[in-house]
Amino acid sequence: MCWITVEDIAFPNGWRNPVEAAARGRWYCEQLERSQILFFSQPPFDLPGQDAEFLVAQRQADSRIHKNVSYRPQGDVLRGFSDGQETRARMHEVMRRYSAQVTQFVSKFLSPYSGRVALDFASYRPLEEAGRKLPLHKRNDLLHVDAFPSRPTRGGRILRVFTNLHPNQPRIWLTTDRFPALAQRFASDAGLGKFAGGSGAPLGGLWAGIARALHLRPAERSPYDSFMLRFHDYLKENSDFQANCSKTRLEFPPQSTWLVFTDSVPHAALSGRFALEQTFIVPLAATVSPQEAPIRVLERLCGCPLAA
Repeated sequence: MCWITVEDIAFPNGWRNPVEAAARGRWYCEQLERSQILFFSQPPFDLPGQDAEFLVAQRQADSRIHKNVSYRPQGDVLRGFSDGQETRARMHEVMRRYSAQVTQFVSKFLSPYSGRVALDFASYRPLEEAGRKLPLHKRNDLLHVDAFPSRPTRGGRILRVFTNLHPNQPRIWLTTDRFPALAQRFASDAGLGKFAGGSGAPLGGLWAGIARALHLRPAERSPYDSFMLRFHDYLKENSDFQANCSKTRLEFPPQSTWLVFTDSVPHAALSGRFALEQTFIVPLAATVSPQEAPIRVLERLCGCPLAA
């Protein structure tokens, strides 16, 4: 199955019975944690037409709009957009509203996670994915699992909500075998043994410099976070895997929305532009099937804890 289509997108009126809503919410959480993709033919949250039209109208020109526009809801900060003050204010308003609506939807739809997830960044991706010239480790068209250099999860799951705003073209992904199969096959070669049993490592490079400048204590990566960053790069570097692994092509139509744990579903974006995305970090303690989490898969392989 490529994805699970969620038919009832009327929230909260679609699930009036609290017992039924709780059971269905738990079931959908289980499917996501088992590396399924949940698909909606239309956004299951309020996305005003004028907001979508505004975003699609923002074409890349000079330095006005960057690779991604990012919105950081915890600090209400917009990055990657440098047009005039009035247009920037409108972009900020649109991204703030989008993030709030998606957060409200996830809280109702995935009720076991309600009040327990960490709200991460939102982004708008206006550029065409096909044909982009990027360094190997930054290429989106190569199969990979997600890990964040600047925001260690210590075993928490990376849940992402995507919406294709393109008026008439699909966003095309590839997927392949899920994380447990890839870890069984490649984790040892990727160096899992070197990370297992190790102590946490502070963030390095640019992020450490930013933390020092702000007089902040740099966040610490657990052995799990360090390995997942390495595994992200290893999969992109492995040309035999990229060329010869089994692949499933997914076409997400215009206006569709999909939810996926991108730490366990390998994915590559082959083409598409005008995509919205909101990320959440789901702590392991909030999951309904913690044994399915990548950290537990890796710990079973190496025989020791990978995060405190």
